[in-house]
Order: sequence, then structure tokens, then C-alpha cells
Amino acid sequence: MKRNRTSLVIVLVVALLATVIAGPSAWADTPTDTSALRDAVTVGGVEEHMAALEAIAIAYKDDGYRASGSPGYNVSADYVAERLADAGYQVTVQEFDFPFFEELSDPILEQLSPNPTVYPPYDDAGFATMEYSGSGDVTALVQAVDVIIPPAAAANTSTSGCEASDFADFIAGRIALVQRGTCTFALKAQNAEAAGAVGVIIFNEGQPGRTDAFIGTLGGPVVTIPAVGAAYAVGEELYNLSQAGEVTVRMMVDAVSETRTTSNVIGDTPGGRDDRVVLVGAHLDSVAEAPGTNDNGSGVATLLEIAEEMSELGIQPRNQVRFAFWGAEESGLVGSEYYVSQLSKRGIKDIALNLNFDMLASENYALFVYDGDGSDTPDAGPNGSANIEDIFVDYFASQDLPTYPTALDGRSDYDSFAAVGIPVGGLFTGADGVKTEEQAAIYGGTAGEQYDRNYHTPNDTLANADLEALDLMSDGVAHTVLTFAMTTSAVPGTSKGSTQAMKTPEFKGPRAQW
Repeated sequence: MKRNRTSLVIVLVVALLATVIAGPSAWADTPTDTSALRDAVTVGGVEEHMAALEAIAIAYKDDGYRASGSPGYNVSADYVAERLADAGYQVTVQEFDFPFFEELSDPILEQLSPNPTVYPPYDDAGFATMEYSGSGDVTALVQAVDVIIPPAAAANTSTSGCEASDFADFIAGRIALVQRGTCTFALKAQNAEAAGAVGVIIFNEGQPGRTDAFIGTLGGPVVTIPAVGAAYAVGEELYNLSQAGEVTVRMMVDAVSETRTTSNVIGDTPGGRDDRVVLVGAHLDSVAEAPGTNDNGSGVATLLEIAEEMSELGIQPRNQVRFAFWGAEESGLVGSEYYVSQLSKRGIKDIALNLNFDMLASENYALFVYDGDGSDTPDAGPNGSANIEDIFVDYFASQDLPTYPTALDGRSDYDSFAAVGIPVGGLFTGADGVKTEEQAAIYGGTAGEQYDRNYHTPNDTLANADLEALDLMSDGVAHTVLTFAMTTSAVPGTSKGSTQAMKTPEFKGPRAQW
């Protein structure tokens, strides 16, 4: 009898271990039935919010559409706050300052003498305005500052303009010609302005892969003089001519670069455990050049529809759900970064996970899920991110919908949460990547073209949004939000989110800093 009892215990222990090892399904309690919420969340309801945001954008087109710091953004924030409050959420508007930049017209860079030449703007062989460049139209002699022509064998070798002493012989009133290299563009531009330069041309360093014109950033409004990034060939030409005699150049940048105030809009459910918060986010701002109906009116509208329908259905979440609408995402993820920076250690631990939804209606879409475990892409999220991924993947599989992994590469608002160890996940229908033949066979659309051919353009409108993709994605969002809102378990392996990230993804935005 003792032998039999021992054998039974062993069998039970083995069965228990097998259950624990089995994977994501083992952590959850009884699966949540999300069908009522998914039925209530309609594509028509999401579309209504997208149309409202687009109407705001069109009304403020001449003021930069819905970019943070613009009137259109402020009206968008008011719209979101009012809808959340009407649905019974506790609304907080969190203001913060951020560096604002908007280029108002194409820049000019031309050599007036000795060889009149017009350099093409936003062309690999020409030049581009530095983000946060000062504004001005200047004509002056060019003076090179500590450049290396021909370039050194190794990249990031030139220290041109990195030290104030580089400008010891600089003549005030001239345009400084400096070379890309070991320090930030901001430092080069600041040193040039301090030496009396009326403009600064930062040309590429010249090694393979570092020859074209580039779109750089100064990181903020740190100078008042025009600043551009030019191709190596442009800099080489101006340098060689300046060694033989005087070179006169005209440069013009027409832009606004200043510090502005904007806001995040936060809506909390009145109930639920506030030490296990399900934080669901989407960025509210557009770029200044576009109405932003897909990027990211689609994410904002989806979350608003879910928030309103949860309230309408009388859902009482076990865990508090926090709907967050971020400002200044297009300026470098500033709003979400500010939000995280204001959290205490306790506040970080109280956030169980962050779900991020940035573009859910791309015209040439595919269904992407953030690769939480890094099994298919280079970057894994913090502990627990893999289980968020599994919830999404399992849901779409239950609907016979294939999904593809997309990298947690730091290009959206989850980044700051991942950096402090909070599990992250989300959905995405594609931006400037290119659709594959396999994806076109599954979802339709056109292989070899961008997922969103209207990305960051004036054509990012409701007329160009794919409502089928939006319908599929909004159901996936609703399912996952409610699943985590109702679970009695913590996201496994995290103890409600550690304060140490497994890996901090590097923000890979479109503008280089050095």
C-alpha cells in the first residue's frame, strides 16, 4: 500500500510539473469569454472616432494637422478626454514640454561663386535640413573647420567641430563647414554658433556607407542658425575650393524650432486592482505633414471604442485598465517617455504590462504581432512579453488568421516601458516596410509595395484606410485587453513587472544624431 501511495504521489507531481512546463496556457485562470465585448466593438464605432479625428485634422491642416503642440492636437486631446469622461473613466491630462520642429518650405543650399551650383534638397547627392535647425536666409563665405579630406580609413574618426578650440581661427560671420564624425551634430552646431558662424554645413564623413546626404537631428532647439546635413561630395567640393580661394554660399532654412507644451491623456477604470494595472496605449499625435488617420488615428479610435463599450456593457475589471493616449510620439516618443519618467518604483511595479497599438488600418496590410520572446527578431521584451505575444497569436489562430512577428526595435511608445522591465506587446499592420509575396497571398494587396503607401503623407486619410484590417485588429485588441483585465494571475515570470529590463531596445527613428 505504501508503495502504491508513493507511486501515486510521483504521478501527481510529474503531472503538475508537466502542467507548469506546458507553456503560456498554464499561467492563466479560466479563459475569459471576450465574445460580448468583441461583438460590441464594431468597425463602424471605430470608424466614427477616426472620422472625428480626421475632421479635426482637416480643420487645422494649415497649422500642422494634429502634430503635438499644434491647435489640432489640443482639440484632439479634448475630444479624447471628453469621450473618456462621458464613459465614466477617471481622466488625467498630463502636460509636459517637448522640442517642437516644423519645416515650412524647402531649404536652399547653393554655391554662388566661384562655380555657381544649386545643390538638390532631400537628395542623396545634395543636402537636407537638420531637425531643430534654426531658421534664416544667409549668404556668406565658407570656412572649413578641422575636416579630413580625403576621409580617414575608419568611420567615426573625424573630430571636426567637436571642440571649441577647433574654431580658434574661425572668422565670425562666415558659414562653418564641418564634417560628420565622433560627436553629435548638436555639439558641432553649438560650437559653430558660439564662434560666430551664421550657418553650419555638416557633410558626411566619406567612408563607404557614409557618403550620401543625411537627415540628422540636433535633438532640440539648441541653435538659432541654419544647419544642414550634406553629401560628402558637396563638402569635398566646398572644401577644395575654399583652399584655393573664397567660396560664397547661400543657405536658407524656413522652419519653426522651439519648446512647446503638449499633453498625454489618461483614462482609468474606476475599479480594479491598482497594483496590477493593464496599461493600454496609442499615440494621439500625427506628423505635421499628414492628417494621421491611420498613423495613429486607427489606434486611438480602437482604444476609445473599446473603452466606451466596456463601460456600456458594465464590465467590472479585476485589474484596473488604463487607457493612455500619448503626445509627441512623432517627436521621439517624448510623451510616453515622460510618463514613465514620472513613475515611482512602486508605480512601475503596479503596471502589470503595456499594450501598444500604433497603426491598425494600413492600406496594404499584414497582421503583425510584437515578437515578445525575440524568437524571430533581434530584440526580446522583458519577462512576460512572450506571454503577451502568445495571447495575441493564439487568438488570431483561433480565428484561422495567420500572423507575422514584428520586432520590438524601439520605434513606438512601448520602448520606455520595456526599458524599466514592464512586459510589452501589441499589434501593427505595417508602415514603410515592403509586403512579401507570401503575405499578399494570405491577406491580398500588392507584394513589393509598402504596407502603408500613405505613411506620413497627406493621403493618410479614412478613404485610404483598410477597414477589413481594422475590423480584424480591433477584435484582437478587445480580446487581449479584456483577457488581461479579468485575469487573476500576474503576467508569468514578472511579479507584476520587474524594475530591470532584459534588454533596452535602441530607438531607431528616421533621424541620426551623429
